[in-house]
Amino acid sequence: MESTQPKLKKTLGPLMLWGLGVGYVISGMYFGWNLGLEKGGTLGLAIATGFIIVMYLAFTFSYTEMACAIPKAGGAFDYSLRALGKDWGFIGGMAQNIEFVFAPPAIAAAIGAYLNIFMPSVPIIVIAIIAYVLFTAINIYGVKTAASIELIFTIVAVIELLIFAGATLPHFEWTHIKHNALPHGLGGAFAAIPFAIWFFLAIEGVANVAEETINPQRNILIGFGSAILTLVVLCILTFSASVGVAGWEGVVYPEPGAPASDSPLPLALAIIYGEGHYLYTLVTSIGLFGLIASFHGIILAAGRATYEFGRVGFAPAILGKIHPRFHTPGNALIVNTLIGIIALFSGRTGEIITIACFGALTLYIISMVSFLQLRKKEPALHRPFKVPFYPITPWVALIIAGIAFVAITIYNPTLAMIYFAMMGITHAWFAGTKRDIIKIKERTN
Repeated sequence: MESTQPKLKKTLGPLMLWGLGVGYVISGMYFGWNLGLEKGGTLGLAIATGFIIVMYLAFTFSYTEMACAIPKAGGAFDYSLRALGKDWGFIGGMAQNIEFVFAPPAIAAAIGAYLNIFMPSVPIIVIAIIAYVLFTAINIYGVKTAASIELIFTIVAVIELLIFAGATLPHFEWTHIKHNALPHGLGGAFAAIPFAIWFFLAIEGVANVAEETINPQRNILIGFGSAILTLVVLCILTFSASVGVAGWEGVVYPEPGAPASDSPLPLALAIIYGEGHYLYTLVTSIGLFGLIASFHGIILAAGRATYEFGRVGFAPAILGKIHPRFHTPGNALIVNTLIGIIALFSGRTGEIITIACFGALTLYIISMVSFLQLRKKEPALHRPFKVPFYPITPWVALIIAGIAFVAITIYNPTLAMIYFAMMGITHAWFAGTKRDIIKIKERTN
């Protein structure tokens, strides 16, 4: 009976995976990260970002080992389920779902704000909802089409970031970097951690398309590795080019006393060239490609993560169905979109980003524990790629992720309670209603 169900199609190669990996993340270069400057200043955010870059490099290459060895659509969920059992598997999978479902609303709001500049008569929330419906439909239509569109948007977004760096770096001055660099002391570096994570959030989504990848044991490594290295370079360029033109306040506050803006690149260019200059228009126009690339890509990864949850019985079975014509997880994509639209109406971009970061850090911690456990539990598992410097590499990722999780909990206690409540309620539901179903599936598979 199981074998008659439609399967995910294998259509993705290394270039598509690079496009997905960079595309998932690249909106983090365009907006959101500069809110960390308000928390920690230039030096505080720089310390946090350096800390997080080390974590992501260690995590990505450790995660790649598992993705190549266990190429399943559930990513962290499948690894933690196999290594740690049902309860921790559920927690890892739910954390992944929270990350992937809560990141898109923040990006959708930014898409709405960008387009509202050109269409002021259309409310931001309406534009954001239209974006959700449009890109969910594209993802339902087919993964190859979705990934091809993602690749185009990603390439344009990368080119635009390089144009921005070329336009601003000639105006870079160290005095701007050093001015009021640590306004809130070292505590500001800890407060800035969620916004440093935003530079790289969702890179792990590459693993969620492993079942749709041609020769995943080889191509996942190429896609993951090239994507994280591209993103590190873009992060350093964008951070330096933005802050170096007028100091951190210039890319946070449009004017003294104004609320913090989440559009640092246009603010930096306006300082140099003015809002009427063609470079300012170019960035505000093409910058939309970066937002769409991440929005579209994370919707794709979220659909696979939720689908896997439903397929193995950890969520309602309807979420684990493949569309019979398009061979995509249509039900999971639709449900995720409905949740995202509800989150949109909160209108709190910073808080949504932080909740997504809670999910991401939980995923990173559980994934690295799973990695270490799988090395002990299944030493004979075929691993086409093995992470360098084992066991140091996964331990570095685990320790930094643990410190970051504690830090954002301390600095965001209310959001932490909301996150823990979501995890607790869903796990209680799982424990009370799903264990028997899972046991039945295990006996019949």
